[in-house]
Amino acid sequence: MFDLPNDEILPLSREHVFWTWSAQAKVNPIAVERAEGVYFWDVEGKRYLDFNSMTMCVNVGHGNPRIIRAMQEQAAVLPYAAPGMATKIRAVASREVAQVTPGGALSKVLFTLGGADANENAIKLARGYTGRHKILSRYRSYHGASAGAMAATGDPRRHTWEPNLMPGVVHFLDPYRYRSTFHRTNPNISEADFAQDYLNHLEEIILYEGPETIAAILMESVTGTNGVIIPPQGYMQGVRALCDKYGIVMIADEVMAGFGRTGKWFAVQHWDVTPDMMTMAKGLTSAYAPLGAVAMKPQIAAAFSERVFESGLTYTSHPISLAAAVANIAVLREEKVVEHAAEMGKILSELLRQLKESHPSVGEVRSIGLFGILELVKNRETKEPLAPWNASSPEMAAFRQFCLKQGLFLYTHWHTVLVIPPLIITEAQLREGFAVLEEALKITDKACG
Repeated sequence: MFDLPNDEILPLSREHVFWTWSAQAKVNPIAVERAEGVYFWDVEGKRYLDFNSMTMCVNVGHGNPRIIRAMQEQAAVLPYAAPGMATKIRAVASREVAQVTPGGALSKVLFTLGGADANENAIKLARGYTGRHKILSRYRSYHGASAGAMAATGDPRRHTWEPNLMPGVVHFLDPYRYRSTFHRTNPNISEADFAQDYLNHLEEIILYEGPETIAAILMESVTGTNGVIIPPQGYMQGVRALCDKYGIVMIADEVMAGFGRTGKWFAVQHWDVTPDMMTMAKGLTSAYAPLGAVAMKPQIAAAFSERVFESGLTYTSHPISLAAAVANIAVLREEKVVEHAAEMGKILSELLRQLKESHPSVGEVRSIGLFGILELVKNRETKEPLAPWNASSPEMAAFRQFCLKQGLFLYTHWHTVLVIPPLIITEAQLREGFAVLEEALKITDKACG
């Protein structure tokens, strides 16, 4: 299709491409040629097992013919329509997304280009609906790289761009049991009491900030790249109760956790909680085309029945992306991909447990569905991380390079290793990846004191 020899891809890219999240002189990308299932191949024919679903997004795996065909068929009929127009694919996609939300309760859908602007639009909707301006979000959150989403993000990625970000955001602490600020001298506290302590912390902040000023609490249902922090039982229900008590909109960011990643369609369903809005992207199309969405309760949409919602972009509700979403949802439903992820999640949990038992550098493992993480430490007693906060280390770099050399593609973040494979992965393929992890951890074990 394109007249460019494979050996010219990297030189031409280095000449013209400006890379995101990178110091330009240090970029060393993999030149990818093709992908299928849970694998991809570079231009030299080397095969990689994709343990990160590329960017935590290729939920149904690479190269699914049903999604590709749906996109092709839509392109042949109507490749683009203005966002103010009604189309068959937009009507169907809106219905399909609404129907898979918890109980079908979030029946109005605003489509966006991705997760960041889904979160930004959810914030706009919450502010417009409540007439309030403050947004509460967590310190270990990541909500996107645009100005508003980055302001809501709690992690250090926002620091570079401060103070030129959206005002009105207040951060609070995640219920992070392994490194709990509140329980360093009381690690054996019950789960119920642990959850209540963090709910008390949140309510105290609500009172200090003034409930009448707070439009929304925005949080990842399961904290993603910053730790795969799984809420304790009672926590999400408690946040829902606090939002109801103070008239605050509850926004669940399901961009990474949604569409089967945790073994349910959406992570909030593990706790039988229905938020007022949910944001989504990534697994919405399994990244076959860019698309995000805000699903909301009808009363939020009704706040804009007579007044204009002053927001929108040229490519909102792009027909080809919507076709990918409809086909992707059909694949997830008809091929029982979500159920398969739940079953494979049990295997993943056991494999992680075995690594922790056999490697002293593994301080903690956590998983829910096919959403897993290893925390690597220098000392299990002190829990000193193998890399400093917001940095890497020679050991972590060596660990990742070993994995890549062995054909295992994964994401390391500070001192953690994320395991987020496509949801179609088999037990044999999981074990294939863990065999590499078993050897790679021998590198990090040497750093343990």
